[in-house]
Amino acid sequence: MILTCTNVKKSFGAQDLLSDVCFNLEEGGKCGIVGVNGAGKTTLFKIITGEEEADGGEVAIKSGARIGYLSQAMSFMNPENTVYEELKNVFSDLDMLEANIRETEVNMASLEGEQLEKTLSKYNTLVTQFEARNGYERESRLKGVIKGLSFDAEELELPVKLLSGGRKTRASLGKLLLSAPDLLLLDEPTNHLDISSVSWFEDTFIKNYPGAVLIISHDRYFLDKTVKKIVEIEYAKAKTYNGNYTFYALKKEADRAVLLHQYASQQKEIERQEGIIKQLKSFNREKFVKRAESREKLLAKVERIDKPANDPQKMRFVLEPAIESGNDVLSSRDVSKNFDDTVIFENVNFEIKKGDIVALIGENGIGKSTILKMIYGGLGYSGRISLGTNVNVGFYDQEHVLLDSSKTIFQEMADSFPRLANVRIRTILASFMFKGDDVFKSIGNLSGGEKGRVALAKLMLGNVNFILLDEPTNHLDMFSKEVLEQALRSYTGTVLYVSHDRYFINNTAEKVIELTENGSRLYLGNYDNYLEAKANGAAEPGSVGRSPVQSGISLSTGSSDRIDNTKLDYKSRKEAEAAARKQEARIKRIEEGIQKLETDIQMIDNWLLSPEAAKDPEKVMQEYEKKAALEEQLGKLYDEWEEVQ
Repeated sequence: MILTCTNVKKSFGAQDLLSDVCFNLEEGGKCGIVGVNGAGKTTLFKIITGEEEADGGEVAIKSGARIGYLSQAMSFMNPENTVYEELKNVFSDLDMLEANIRETEVNMASLEGEQLEKTLSKYNTLVTQFEARNGYERESRLKGVIKGLSFDAEELELPVKLLSGGRKTRASLGKLLLSAPDLLLLDEPTNHLDISSVSWFEDTFIKNYPGAVLIISHDRYFLDKTVKKIVEIEYAKAKTYNGNYTFYALKKEADRAVLLHQYASQQKEIERQEGIIKQLKSFNREKFVKRAESREKLLAKVERIDKPANDPQKMRFVLEPAIESGNDVLSSRDVSKNFDDTVIFENVNFEIKKGDIVALIGENGIGKSTILKMIYGGLGYSGRISLGTNVNVGFYDQEHVLLDSSKTIFQEMADSFPRLANVRIRTILASFMFKGDDVFKSIGNLSGGEKGRVALAKLMLGNVNFILLDEPTNHLDMFSKEVLEQALRSYTGTVLYVSHDRYFINNTAEKVIELTENGSRLYLGNYDNYLEAKANGAAEPGSVGRSPVQSGISLSTGSSDRIDNTKLDYKSRKEAEAAARKQEARIKRIEEGIQKLETDIQMIDNWLLSPEAAKDPEKVMQEYEKKAALEEQLGKLYDEWEEVQ
């Protein structure tokens, strides 16, 4: 193990942020840390690095292991150096070692005898150290990181002090990756990276990284591709899942469902046993009283199942258009955009129909957000953008400039929707997790995630049927992302959004538009379909700068392999559907059996409580025996139901 956390505790005032947190990380292991905003993930990282002290427990790191930490706020760079100088400085000790080797080579030329032997021994030692630290590979590693993180020549020559937040994060990440520590701690490493950079980071770097990696991330797709273990921080506790994010999400839901069923079943059985005990005592005979006491002792020994904690608070909202638009929602014809003399993009052509959910993707700086602003209004362009009949546009911008920072949350909502009653506003804000005095917080003091929730609340109440979303998942925790995904999937209006969240695109998009400086391409399906189409060359070159071409799917590839795969997929789907029907029928049979047995048991219980039972003790015993047999059958059916589930 390179890292072991045992019973780590951290409190702020009376609130436990972390309580008895336990997990470990193997050498070379890749692990994700997940949890809602404020769960204590970053605090845990600071405890591991020693930046903060734990209130209890122990953090054990393998002796001699080097730790690298990328935080969201920290920049470990000299502000006067250029980006290239900072990246290259990672190898300064290797540069000195190589200079020493070269100097030793020169010195050996004039030595002989014993002095030569000593110098040669020193030389061999230096070369061994240099090779062990991959000194000869440092230039290729430097070029690889520069290319992978999409640094252009101009950026490399910028002083660190002039970098934007996103560029500074990329430079810090690049420097950390080049330093190659034994344990790499990454706090939201994919923030400010475009999709191509993230793909390089996960496919080329993290997967092949020899050291251990611990990652805090809300990027579910990134976690799926990089980690084999998830540690969830929830209600101050940690729970480990041995799989990627999708495995964790499914396993957590399944575990919770089983635990809820077990809890409910046990509570029902306890209540039933208590009823039997009460009934036996009511007979007021020594034989029945002893049986009641025996049951009480057995019941007292039962290990009670704790009621599962509620899921962390989630948003709750539904998007529904007030009026229906026409079938043609948006048409873009030969649209181009320049800033001064710089062409951002040109010849952009696509159409969006009613009910479409479309993801707009492309490299950072290519103009994706610009297109949304052009559609919403306020930015000039050349070409033609046309909205269809009865199309009302709503815009969610990632900077939230449409929110008034001087107002409280309640004022923003009341001023935007003056016809809404105060009680209705409070109810809506509560569904977006603003309760009590939270509604009187100033918008200017809100976090990015809180501003995002206010903007979504306004969007929900607006009379719009065409929604433009600019990076809607930024600053949202995983639970909120899932709620937004569900809302979009059930939305009957039309959606065009910009996002670098590939998991979000996979779960919502029906079409993907790739924007380049020379035009646009339209692909059918979600992000994975887009990748497959790109890999197969399914996008026609002619779709750039032309009228829209639905190029993500080809119906006439002429490939027998494609046809065979289609038949195989059809057969597999039919087999899966048949298995599902069989499973459903089995579940229905079990549940009907459970219902009948519970009804029969209840009828016996009702008779045992009736006046007739007191007159016929012999029949009482017969009924108890019959009930015991039914209860045994019921227990077996419950076991079978759990197994099937």
